[in-house]
Amino acid sequence: MEIIAQSKGAKISPRKARLIAELIRNVPIYKALDVLMLTNKRAATDLYKTLQSAIANASVKNIAQDSLYVYRVEVNEGPALKRFHPSSRGRVHPYKKRTSHIKIILKGKEKKGEIVAASE
Repeated sequence: MEIIAQSKGAKISPRKARLIAELIRNVPIYKALDVLMLTNKRAATDLYKTLQSAIANASVKNIAQDSLYVYRVEVNEGPALKRFHPSSRGRVHPYKKRTSHIKIILKGKEKKGEIVAASE
């Protein structure tokens, strides 16, 4: 079973966020949380919050958290804000403030064809 969490319009460039997303692919969720907490990059906080949301979605479906791992992390482009920087002689230099859509998919390790359920 796949658990999905999305964060849309994160104010970080997709290129910068993909560098951090590479660190947590195919990793158990507790190790991924530790990596994101110790990473000194701005994109790590957005990925951390999205991962926490995915873990909360898994707890709603009664899936044991120790059996989950990060199956896939997608960082796509969001809408870009177009801005201008004033320059000399009345000119302007355009630039874009890029945003990104972050999607994290968790998957549970299966035992004998079934997903490990949380003990109640």
